[in-house]
Amino acid sequence: MMNTEPTPPLPTGPAGPLETATLALLQGRLAANAASSGLLDVAYRVLDTAVGPLLLAATERGLLRIAFGVEDHDAVLQFLAGKISPRILRAPARLDAVARELDEYLAGKRTAFDLPLDHALSAGYRLEVQEYLPRIGYGQTASYGQIAAATGRPKAVRAVGTACATNPLPLVVPCHRVLRSDGSMGGYLGGTEAKAALLSLERLHLAKRPRS
Repeated sequence: MMNTEPTPPLPTGPAGPLETATLALLQGRLAANAASSGLLDVAYRVLDTAVGPLLLAATERGLLRIAFGVEDHDAVLQFLAGKISPRILRAPARLDAVARELDEYLAGKRTAFDLPLDHALSAGYRLEVQEYLPRIGYGQTASYGQIAAATGRPKAVRAVGTACATNPLPLVVPCHRVLRSDGSMGGYLGGTEAKAALLSLERLHLAKRPRS
């Protein structure tokens, strides 16, 4: 996706441990050189988690995208290349803080995120809804209708659903805390099993916390 400095030819066929280490070294150098030259617009890495592999992507402004495995990471990267910039590289270092906070959250050690976000993939009312979602407390839920009313557009229930369904930053922007008015799960970009798992995780760890 990105034109870069010429690199040594890479070995073909199944990679052994030495080839894997060499490839990782070359990728690291490529990413570092691109970043220092101002040629790295979007950095990404994949984080293995209890809800499956998550693609993390960030610009220099902040976290841009979190994608579940069911979304097809290759397709997500192609979309980012067209929408944001083709200068995309696997460059894990830019996403170290994101990976650490997600690990802490999934281990029940963190209830909110403290990360710079890049909202370039959202606009208008969708962005307004997504910016509201972190106000739903850890371990709590709200209905689509309640979010619509809270954002001053009580009839925009369907638009709230669309904003949740297109949320580019799930987990960090907690659209999994939004349910249907009857309490049923509703849809989720990562699948209803992932949504249920996140809600169960939050309720479990919230119940373990000492009452003040």
